[in-house]
Amino acid sequence: MAPKVSDEYKIQKKKELLEAAERVFVRKGLTQATMQDVMEEAGVSRGALYSYFDNIEHVFVEVMQQEDQRELLFFASEERAPSWTALAGWIRQQEGSIECIRNSLLRAKAEFFLTVHDVRNSQAHPYVTERYQALADAITRFIELGMEQGEFQPRLAPASVALYLISFMDGLMLDTYQLGSERTRVKEQLEALLFSLQGMLSPVNH
Repeated sequence: MAPKVSDEYKIQKKKELLEAAERVFVRKGLTQATMQDVMEEAGVSRGALYSYFDNIEHVFVEVMQQEDQRELLFFASEERAPSWTALAGWIRQQEGSIECIRNSLLRAKAEFFLTVHDVRNSQAHPYVTERYQALADAITRFIELGMEQGEFQPRLAPASVALYLISFMDGLMLDTYQLGSERTRVKEQLEALLFSLQGMLSPVNH
């Protein structure tokens, strides 16, 4: 009989497997990655990996969910600076991430979104829509809280501003991945984004 393991052990082991898988996806993308790659990266057996995940798409969805939670936590946090200061700071922090975009999950995400209709794991399909909507809802609520606190006086509906922000960031990341940060001039683009958002949100005392 196999020894029982604690829930804490399972949570930690899954976290380690996802970290190993993320390194694989950054290096190889999604379409070239295999369960064998993840096993070798994590140093685990086939049985150990398959006890947590059904296939490589299942692994990737959970890696993506883990990364998405980091963004959602920022917009959902109640312990932050005033809304415009926090938003401007977050956008400026993205400069480093975008300039190093080739060392990110972007390639794997692009492959996933382009091939999602061929993915056999049915769990993958709803998450494409769910992750987009969850981020849009979180940003919308962030703006609405700023309105309630008297920090924003938006000229557009909060939901429209949220979708604009998502589309801008996604487009800049894709362009930078393909063309390089020198050509896309990431810092200038982010300052332009801030300028446009300031016009849309009309932050008080800014």
